[in-house]
Amino acid sequence: MRRRELLVSSASLMLSGVGLPALAQGQAFPSKTVRIVVPALVGSADVFARAMAQRLGPALGQSVIVEQKPGAGTNIGNDFVAKSAPDGHTLLINGLPLVTNQALYASLPYNTMRDLVPVIEVAEVTNVVTVHPSLGINSLSELVQQARNDPNKFNHGTPGAGSSGHLAAELLGVKTGAKFTHVPYQGNAQATNDHLGGTLQVGFVNLPVAMQFVKAGRLKALAVTGSRRSALLPDVPTVNEALGLNDYELVGWFGILAPAKTPPEVVLRLNAEINKLMREPSFLEVIRGAGGDPLGGTPAQFEARMRRDEARLSEVIRISGAKAN
Repeated sequence: MRRRELLVSSASLMLSGVGLPALAQGQAFPSKTVRIVVPALVGSADVFARAMAQRLGPALGQSVIVEQKPGAGTNIGNDFVAKSAPDGHTLLINGLPLVTNQALYASLPYNTMRDLVPVIEVAEVTNVVTVHPSLGINSLSELVQQARNDPNKFNHGTPGAGSSGHLAAELLGVKTGAKFTHVPYQGNAQATNDHLGGTLQVGFVNLPVAMQFVKAGRLKALAVTGSRRSALLPDVPTVNEALGLNDYELVGWFGILAPAKTPPEVVLRLNAEINKLMREPSFLEVIRGAGGDPLGGTPAQFEARMRRDEARLSEVIRISGAKAN
């Protein structure tokens, strides 16, 4: 059994005995429809949220719906949830922008670690460094060398500033001196279309988005950004393998958060129910089908990851000089 699966099992057992009695003694939760806010257009977060909502409803005894509130690098949706009633009925699903936007934007109306509380990690999603086949580039080392020699030669598009693709490119630049011009989009769809058309020469694309086009020969995969190869593209090396590095890793993740001051017993109830989903084959199939690696675990584990990535990636942003437009 994988370490994460052990953590999920132990966390579920622990949480099933902690918090639920408190709920029985206090105000019932949920008492109305629960909504999961997706702060971006269609993508992995939306897929995960809808699969979760479909299964959480029966478990909670209330309807669970998904609402999209995209815009401003996910800040609109983040702020909406941060300012919602702290009763567990409004939740947020998001990823790296939660811990990078503070460094990318000059001013934000919310602070992630102050105004939101972690509930549970849902999934990890690796990115793939891709190029348009017309470039004739066959290795990551070749791409890096050309990007060093001509800093204005290559551009890449992502769903927005602070996304895993954006940070993957910035981290590669910090480690190698390569320069890539970042073009932020409102979602994956148009960025992917422009990459397929060659307008964007380079991509740091979520694996589930890139995979079909790599297999069809419409994009060329040079490396994956995680610390190990992906079972979905086993012949594609990691960035570390491709460049002889030992400290490059950028993996996107998605998790569920609630407004700060949400009662701890409500957070634990939500955590316990979602951990149960992490043992449900049909839910795991959705996550893996979208190129994700299921996670789960405790709120404390999620918070620790957020704080680690906030410190590490804020430094990458500072060194690279990256800013949101």
